Amino acid sequence: MPSSWLLILADVVLVLHVLFVAFVVAGLGAVYLGHWRRWAWVYHRPFRLLHLSAIGYVVLQAWWGMVCPLTTWEMALRAEAGVATYAGSFIQHWLHRVLYFTAPEWVFVVVYTLFGGLVLASWWLVPPRARQR
Repeated sequence: MPSSWLLILADVVLVLHVLFVAFVVAGLGAVYLGHWRRWAWVYHRPFRLLHLSAIGYVVLQAWWGMVCPLTTWEMALRAEAGVATYAGSFIQHWLHRVLYFTAPEWVFVVVYTLFGGLVLASWWLVPPRARQR
């Protein structure tokens, strides 16, 4: 596969990664804001289960010291294309500034765990409801 296609695929993986992070972060905000604004969809059990599962996966990765598979996949695509990791396109440059930053690993474990705790607490503060027919 030509390196230009590999870089495009790497950018697609990066965008998916950012969308995943946005879903986890904005999802929690939406639950609390939606409760306050009375948005019915924030009470839907499938949305809430998907959101809880997403942050749960992140927390478990952090506890186990695992690197996110999306990060691994993106870096592998960039390496296969023959470019330095995290040097490349406009999309990649700006999204990395938002998504990645440097801190000791324990900081990420604590932040992810606390955020996961907030998501879990939302199940009691804004409990999901069974579908009404």
